[in-house]
Amino acid sequence: MSIHVSRRRQLILAASLFSLGLAAEAVTPPAAPSQAVTETLHGVDVADPYRNLENLKSPETQAWLKAQGAYAAEQLAAIPVRDEIQQRIEMLAQATGDLVRGVVRMPGERYYYLKRKAGENQLKLVLRTGLGGVEKVLVDPEALTKAAGGVPHAINYFVPSWDGRYLAYGISAGGSEDASLYVMDLRSGKPVGAPVPRVHESAVHWLPDSKALTYNQIRELPAGAPDTEAYMDSTVFLLKVGDMASAARPLFGPLVNPELKLDRLDVGNVFFSPGSAYMVARTTDTTVPEGKVFIAPVASLKAKTVSWQRVSGFDDKITDVQLRGKQLFLRTYEGAPRGRVLALDLAKPVLANARTVVPEPATGVLEAFALGRDAIYTEERQGFTLRTLRHAGGKTSDMAPGLAGSTFLGGDPAHAYSDMLLTTSSWTEPATILLADGHGKVRNTGLRDSQKPAGVPELVVTEVMVPSHDGVKVPLAILHRKGLMLNGSNPTLLVGYAAYGFSIEATYDPRAYAWFERGGVLAFVNARGSGAFGDAWYRAGFKATKANTWKDGVAAARYLINQGYASNKTLGVWGTSAGGIFVGRSVTSAPDLFAAAIFDVGIMDAVRAEESANGVTNISEFGSAKNPAEFPALLEMSTYHQVKDGTAYPAVMFIHGLNDPRVDVWHSAKTAARLQAATSSGKPILLRLDGQAGHGVGSTAAQGYSKQADIYSFLLWQFGMAGNKPAN
Repeated sequence: MSIHVSRRRQLILAASLFSLGLAAEAVTPPAAPSQAVTETLHGVDVADPYRNLENLKSPETQAWLKAQGAYAAEQLAAIPVRDEIQQRIEMLAQATGDLVRGVVRMPGERYYYLKRKAGENQLKLVLRTGLGGVEKVLVDPEALTKAAGGVPHAINYFVPSWDGRYLAYGISAGGSEDASLYVMDLRSGKPVGAPVPRVHESAVHWLPDSKALTYNQIRELPAGAPDTEAYMDSTVFLLKVGDMASAARPLFGPLVNPELKLDRLDVGNVFFSPGSAYMVARTTDTTVPEGKVFIAPVASLKAKTVSWQRVSGFDDKITDVQLRGKQLFLRTYEGAPRGRVLALDLAKPVLANARTVVPEPATGVLEAFALGRDAIYTEERQGFTLRTLRHAGGKTSDMAPGLAGSTFLGGDPAHAYSDMLLTTSSWTEPATILLADGHGKVRNTGLRDSQKPAGVPELVVTEVMVPSHDGVKVPLAILHRKGLMLNGSNPTLLVGYAAYGFSIEATYDPRAYAWFERGGVLAFVNARGSGAFGDAWYRAGFKATKANTWKDGVAAARYLINQGYASNKTLGVWGTSAGGIFVGRSVTSAPDLFAAAIFDVGIMDAVRAEESANGVTNISEFGSAKNPAEFPALLEMSTYHQVKDGTAYPAVMFIHGLNDPRVDVWHSAKTAARLQAATSSGKPILLRLDGQAGHGVGSTAAQGYSKQADIYSFLLWQFGMAGNKPAN
């Protein structure tokens, strides 16, 4: 689902459920047990032949999943090039250098970031004081993994205190994202207090004096409570450093502030800024960024209750809020579908008084903003490329002129600096982390030592606008090695997402050379439902208009075939999470276009999705089957319900982690069972499962290498190219 989606109370099946290394005895995938249900929804009979597979606790379901996982593992292991491709992926990744992400720059030139050295398996949290300083490892999940008998642990988030004394961070296991909040005293390196459970969100914030913090905690549900209750009525707590969670003060939320008339799904966070006398409470439903915004003086924390003053609601279309001093800065698309930034004086906190400080771009899309000490920084999208702009003193300047693309890291939460941390963004060059000032000077920080692996081919990138079914032109980026013949015989993979207004951007992935070296083509489409051209483009692939998403995908597929990149015997398509709608409906609406498809932790049953914990939070994005006006579009976008018996479907590999808190594994299970029973092509329908993974967040390097090798080798197998060798 969305990269900012909330996490749910997770049923974590035991790792012993899957022994994926065991050989499957069956020569065909095991037939799924079926307990069919037919419901009449708004006058339409809706068949659900595998409703029983939603019960993940059922021994029958567990046994079938285990057998399916073992069967898929056996089939993938038998592909001739599979191990060779994985070795090449690992070599390419390690040759590129250390992976660094999530850099946060605090006062005193303290740099906190996640780092995985070449050859290591998990990201560690490190601290460096000054760019020339020595790195110090603060949190090492490898040690936690070892202590847990090999169950992978991951750092979900980290938030340093303003004064540098403490560090708050979240840890989860097995890809579940079910994080607990820890606090460390950085002087001693020892924990302070006990872990706080069920703090899944990164909405953790330090008070200006660094002596207390706020966090959002979901409720501990009683036995038998439906999953849909998981995110209802969450509460923001205020905790003094060293106190037990039982002593935390409820500060904000539906159960704390009935006078504010919050919705049960108003998941809140309360944040602060050093030097500001105000604090801000903001809510979303965890899926769409619009919500409610309130303010109050920090001094009111001394009172028994806090009187929150409302600034905005959902209809004000505020998608980001930041605080600096006496001003609240807000990104909105109200009256500006490509985005603009407002500033509101908190002495008179009436939204109508806000003034525009960064206007809507003339052509691009203002996707995000950040604050420095004396400037506002924005990311402006042009096609697949983002550029960071600086706005100060009535002037706007490009922070990294001459670079193909640049995005800010947002790494100055204290607004302490006049320069900005940037990272480059390009299809063909490794990312670097830069410091850019307001005078056009850019220097490499040295925090990331990436380099292009030796001997890899030169890439050609083509960005085109492809006419869709209704004549609307859709952006498509196509990557392949230089000199490739466009004769329709190249292994080609089309990738799309197109939900929540999120857009694919130019990103360098060294592991993809394992595909390019074998003549592979990668194509990325920003179909409607993405934010490629602002809010109107997003709304054109949203709820009732969602069909444009996969119709744009089909148009991109036809373009790739017509231009000679591929044929229907060498074309695959891949979608992840909410991109499951893109890939699933592309395949079920035009099965003759594709030889193979990857359904990766995808939303497959859009009709039943809202019956799950995270699914109910996505009603705002996709709609509700209980709503007669929204039901028809949901049924149309539901891959599971659009599978037709006797149809020659392409080969499909489903990928899912059993501990997925965002899209329940039964989405893949039910749809795999349905496709296996319905297809007439004889091509494989595999259900690749991982008992120690979730939605992909927290997966180890080894898990990532294995997954990518399985995808590439599965596609080459189905294209009849599994015996081909890389070109010299």
